[in-house]
Amino acid sequence: MQAVALRTAALVNALTGGDPDPDAIAAVLRAHGETGRLRVSHRDVAEMRTAAGQLREVFAARSVDEAAERLNGLLPRSTGRLRLSSHRGASPWHPHLDGDDDAPWGEWFLASSCLALTVLVWDRQRPPGGVCSSPSCRNVFLTQGSGPVRRYCSRRCATRERVAAHRRARRSAGPE
Repeated sequence: MQAVALRTAALVNALTGGDPDPDAIAAVLRAHGETGRLRVSHRDVAEMRTAAGQLREVFAARSVDEAAERLNGLLPRSTGRLRLSSHRGASPWHPHLDGDDDAPWGEWFLASSCLALTVLVWDRQRPPGGVCSSPSCRNVFLTQGSGPVRRYCSRRCATRERVAAHRRARRSAGPE
């Protein structure tokens, strides 16, 4: 489920920043293990963007209770019955919650992401991730491992914000 959750974060970031085209979204899907010919239309992207906005709210949850509440709100509206699928032998068996093996991309994205994030909340008993605290970024990220609460999506964002804070502090201190 970790790989699906990583794909979820990558797609949420790609779909909620700017105006992505179908080829860019197909590239993200390929980078996260989707194989074969991917037909992603502008309509698919629009539906996936709607799902990404809903999933962003799960990443933005500040507590495990809030994350669970947001997932509980999405699950009944976005998922079908749990079943196993191998896509008629084209892939290893894996769980599906979307309507069928040929569900539209938006339905598939929301259902599979809800399943992955639900498993993470259940397993770890904490929110599955967060939203980068950098005002210039706002990407979502997964919380991996233990340790202090993560605030930034990457070292790059953390460093950029630390340097900016240092410069502000030096300016406010005035000349030496």
